[in-house]
Amino acid sequence: MAIQYDLVLLHAPSVYDFRHSSMLSGPISDVVPSSPIFEMYPIGITSIAQYLEEFGFRVKIINIANRMLMDENFDVEKKLRGIKTKAFGIDLHWMPHCHGSIELAKVVKKIHPNVPVIFGGLSSTYYHEDLINYDCIDFVMRGDTTEKLMLLWIDRLTKGIKDFSNIPNLTWKIDGVKHFNDLSYVPKDFDDYDIPGYRYCIKNVFKYMNFLDPLPYKGWLQYPNTALLSAKGCTNNCIICGGSKNAANTNCNRPKIATRSPKKLVEDILFIQRWSRAPIFILDDLRQIGNDYMDEFFNLLKNVKVKNELVFEIFQYAPESFYQRMNEALPDKGYSIEITLETHDYAIRRHNGKMNCTNAKVIETLQFALKHGCKKIDLFFMTGIPDQTYESAMQNIDFVEEIHVACGNTPRLCYFVAPLAPFLDPACKAFEEPEKYGYIRHCHTFEDHRKAITAPSWKYMLSYETTSMSRDDIVRSTYDSAEKLNDFKLKHGIIDKATHDGVASRLEESRKYIALIDNYMKLPEAEQKAEMEKIKSNIKNINRHSIAGQHELKWETTKNFAHFFSLTVVGIELLLHDWFGRKGKKAIRDVELEILGE
Repeated sequence: MAIQYDLVLLHAPSVYDFRHSSMLSGPISDVVPSSPIFEMYPIGITSIAQYLEEFGFRVKIINIANRMLMDENFDVEKKLRGIKTKAFGIDLHWMPHCHGSIELAKVVKKIHPNVPVIFGGLSSTYYHEDLINYDCIDFVMRGDTTEKLMLLWIDRLTKGIKDFSNIPNLTWKIDGVKHFNDLSYVPKDFDDYDIPGYRYCIKNVFKYMNFLDPLPYKGWLQYPNTALLSAKGCTNNCIICGGSKNAANTNCNRPKIATRSPKKLVEDILFIQRWSRAPIFILDDLRQIGNDYMDEFFNLLKNVKVKNELVFEIFQYAPESFYQRMNEALPDKGYSIEITLETHDYAIRRHNGKMNCTNAKVIETLQFALKHGCKKIDLFFMTGIPDQTYESAMQNIDFVEEIHVACGNTPRLCYFVAPLAPFLDPACKAFEEPEKYGYIRHCHTFEDHRKAITAPSWKYMLSYETTSMSRDDIVRSTYDSAEKLNDFKLKHGIIDKATHDGVASRLEESRKYIALIDNYMKLPEAEQKAEMEKIKSNIKNINRHSIAGQHELKWETTKNFAHFFSLTVVGIELLLHDWFGRKGKKAIRDVELEILGE
């Protein structure tokens, strides 16, 4: 007998019918855990699920994208027909999902025409007026912290209440009439939630006896990375970032960052290490919240035994004292850092807002990290950023050589280059004022993006060009700088010859098929599709790891999970809490009073 859920949360692939398409997606996802279909769902899905279940609602997560990726015979419609729920939720957090999310919603409505569908996420927030015009979408929840709003919404929905006019941040329609409630709920912290909701994920393996549906991305069981969020919003204002200070204010009405307290962050770390031994990524630069926050966090870490390696993001120059603090706080497992340097050109970095310091200071902060126990440093360069030329993009690799020599040719330094692709982030300054910041936008509407993501190659997916580089230049600079970097890595023993040769081969094939598809684009549409179908299987082999080796981004661990007994104990504890720790109707009313101020 099928379980009756209150809400089923679905994550769509970037392109819904990717299993039948012939797209050359190239390097658009080579430096993130997921594949070109972006099967990794946003962490907010899990926190919403966990929060609603604390109040007794039944919530299920199905990573449709990952199920389709893992099994080419997975039948989406059959899966959805077997679901009994009072509502479906679909995330549209990142714009690459603009095609898949809508197409999945259409399938949901075809099978369950009377079941409401709600969208959420940063991109949903930006395009809420477009989304509510689709017949397959009934609600859009806007904002970056919506757990409590979702609680009020699902409570009213399950009670049969049809008036949602006093739930902040909600766009909705009923009987064809559209309503746009004010985006007024912008909490200052998110300590009230598990974010991400790893407790939910583990509990529901035992509760609903389903292991595959909530997996974050393909390969997670072999490499179970976890991430923790320290802040929402940002104090930095990078031109191309959809999470920048300006973008957060424009899109989510957030003028200041929201934080997760150091105490909660450490509690999250201790919970994760009960069942995982893989690296834990602390998202956002802790220093942007303030020195008091950072001091409290490191002091708390010093008093516990951390069993997992922690990975920190660095947005700006960090002095030696910062790395000393991290080293003292993590004497056992140590720490690593990630820096998106973007370019060797200090003038461009200063203009864009990322790592706004001289090259000498860049090298200095890396040397400080290496001196004080940092196990691994990932440095990311980009193509397609403001004011960058082809020649400038190639000079990035010269700077890599300079860094490597200055840091003693250490194997702890790892280097990557990737394009700003496929889209400019909605709400970022480059998206809002392209001419001012050196961009030429090709995608203006939501439908423009939906069409672009289905283009035959990633060159035509790009939603922009710059005043310094055309689409052709961006593609050429990406592949040429990746080739130069690949050769550098072999020369310095950072990768072995097999990895180097594999990347070199995929780069050569990528260039060949980019040129071939350019020729196909001159043909009538029917002939284009026929020619693309002929090269479908060949393209599949170069749609992943085309500019870096398969294992280059991975942190070495001797063990991915804690032992099975520990995992079982955690699961039983969570089930007991689920049964005996639920909050009741009075607690829902308290949330309502808090939000609505009644």
